[in-house]
Amino acid sequence: MWRALAAAVVVAAVRPAVATDPYAFFDWDVGYVTAAPLGVKQQVIGINGKFPGPAVNISTNWNVVVNVLNDLDEPLLITWNGIQHRKNCWQDGVLGTNCPIPSGWNWTYEFQVKDQIGSFFYFPSTGLQRAAGGYGGVVVNNRDVIAVPFGRPDGDITIFIGDWYNKNHTDLRKMLDNGKDLGMPDGVLINGKGPYRYNDSLVPAGIEYETINVDPGKTYRIRVHNVGTSTSLNFRIQGHNLLLVETEGSYTTQQNYTNLDVHVGQSYSFLITMDQNSSSDYYVVASARMVNDSLWRRVTGVAVLHYSNSGGKASGPLPDPPQDQFDKTFSMNQARSVRWNLSAGAARPNPQGSFRYSSINVTQAYLLRNTAPVVINGRRRATLNGLSFTPPETPLRLADAYGVRGVYSLDFPERPIHGAPKMARSIINGTYRGFMELIFQNNDTRMQSYHMDGYAFFVVGMDYGEWTEDSRGTYNKGDGVARSTVQVYPGAWAAVLVSLDNVGIWNVRSENLDSWYLGQEVYVRVVNPEDTGNKTEMAIPDNALYCGQLHKYQKEQTPHHKMGTSAEAALPTAAASRMVAAMLLLVGAVMLSP
Repeated sequence: MWRALAAAVVVAAVRPAVATDPYAFFDWDVGYVTAAPLGVKQQVIGINGKFPGPAVNISTNWNVVVNVLNDLDEPLLITWNGIQHRKNCWQDGVLGTNCPIPSGWNWTYEFQVKDQIGSFFYFPSTGLQRAAGGYGGVVVNNRDVIAVPFGRPDGDITIFIGDWYNKNHTDLRKMLDNGKDLGMPDGVLINGKGPYRYNDSLVPAGIEYETINVDPGKTYRIRVHNVGTSTSLNFRIQGHNLLLVETEGSYTTQQNYTNLDVHVGQSYSFLITMDQNSSSDYYVVASARMVNDSLWRRVTGVAVLHYSNSGGKASGPLPDPPQDQFDKTFSMNQARSVRWNLSAGAARPNPQGSFRYSSINVTQAYLLRNTAPVVINGRRRATLNGLSFTPPETPLRLADAYGVRGVYSLDFPERPIHGAPKMARSIINGTYRGFMELIFQNNDTRMQSYHMDGYAFFVVGMDYGEWTEDSRGTYNKGDGVARSTVQVYPGAWAAVLVSLDNVGIWNVRSENLDSWYLGQEVYVRVVNPEDTGNKTEMAIPDNALYCGQLHKYQKEQTPHHKMGTSAEAALPTAAASRMVAAMLLLVGAVMLSP
C-alpha cells in the first residue's frame, strides 16, 4: 500500500491530475524466477514473482502509473507494444528515447491510453530480455458510452504464445555476439507453460501445462499475443471456430477461422463459443509456421480447454495445421482477409471508417529493405536499407532536448544504399501532420514482422516479389486494418500508411528479437516546429533518467534490491553508469567512430 501511495506522490510531481480521467496504479518488482517450462531449470524474468507478469486492465483515456523496481542484475526498460503514448515518447521504453533503469533502481512510468481500445502487451525491450519472459497483457476497454460491435462476452481470457529456448537470454545474447544463429527453439510456451503430453515421444513426463477453464454454452473473448523470439505460430482450438473481432486496437470485420497465423509481436482477439460436447477436453495449439514440419514437430505448444462438465482428458492427434507448412500463399491470403470494420466506433463514437486514408496525399515514402545478416566491421549484423543501427549512449530524444549534437543524423535513405552495408545512427526526418508510406521489403529467407511505436498504421498491401511503383495499384484503398505490427513474408513486401500526428521520436523495428538485437531498426523523428509551449508534446518528466553525455544531471539512487543482491547491484552510481554504457555497447555490438 505504501509503495502505491509513493507512486501517487511521484505522479503528482510529474504532471497535474485530470479529474475526468481515472488513474490506475501498479507496483512491479522485476526479477529472476527459477522455472522449468520445458523441463530444464532456467532463469526466467518474472514480475512480482509471476511469469507471465500481471495484467494491466484499464479503459480508454485512463492514466497508467507503473512503479518499476529493477531487481535484475542488468539494466531494464519496459515497452508497451501498441500503446501510442500520445505526445509522450518519454514513456516508450526503448533505448532511443529512454535511459535504461540501472540494476537495483526504481523508475515510474506514467502515460495515458488516449483514444485507444484493444489488446496489447508489454515486455522488456533490451538485450533479448523478452526471450526470458517479463511480458504481460494490456487490455484497454471501451468507455461505457461507446458501443462495442458485439455482445458482451461471458469472460475475457488472455493467451500468450511464443517460441522458447532452454538457454538463458544472456547465453542467447552471447551466441549472437559471437556471430552464431540462435537455431531452432526448444519448444513453444502457452502462458509460460510447456506442452500438454499429447505425444509421449515428443513431450517428456512432468511438464506443467496450461488449462483454460470454461463453461459450456458461454462465449469468451480470447486475446492471443505472440510474445516469442522469432517464430510465426499457427493458433487453433480443437473443434471450435475463432470469430475474429479485433486486432491491436482496431475492430475487424467479423469472420470465422479454424486457425490463424499469429506472427511475432502480433495480437488478435476472438469470440469463441463453447458449443461442443463435453465428453472430453479440447486441445489449444500453437505450432510453428513456415518451417520444415518433420524437423520442428517439437516446436509446438499445447494447452487444454476444459469444460466445467468435461468427461475426460484430451487425447488423440492434434487438430491439423494448414496442410502445407510452406504454403505462404494460404497464409498471405489469410492475412489479407483481416479487414477494418468501417461501421464500428472504437475509442470515439464516430465510425472507424470515417477516417478515409485513401483520400490523403502521401508526403513521404520509404522503402525499407532487409536482407539476411551481413558482416560489418567483423561482426554479424542485421540491416535496413544497408544500415545497421546501434543504440547511442545518450538517447535520441534526450539529446534533442539538451542540444547534444552528433548523437544521430537525419539522413536515413528513402531507398537501399548502394555499396557495402555499414553501421549508422541515421534516422528518418518525419514531417509533422504528414502522411508517410512505409514499404517493408523482406529479401531474407525467413518471416519477419515489423512494428512502429507511437502509431497505428494502415496495412494497405502485401505481395510476393519486389515492390515497384506499380504495386500501389494493388493497394486496399478502403478497409485496410489499422494496427502496429505487420508480417512480411520471405521474398515479399508489405506496405503501410501512417498519419504523423504524434510528436516524438518513435521506434520502427523488427519484432524478431535476434534481428532487432543485431541492428534492424530505425527511428522516425516527428517535430512540430510551431509548438513552443508543450501543446503537442509533453515536457521531460521530472523523474527522467540521464545517461551518456547527460549523466551529470542524474541524481543518485541507492540500489535497493528486494529479491536478491549481486555484485553489480551493489556498485555505486558511477559504476552503475558504466554498467549501463556497457549494456548499450553489448546491444550495439559495434560503436561508431566519432
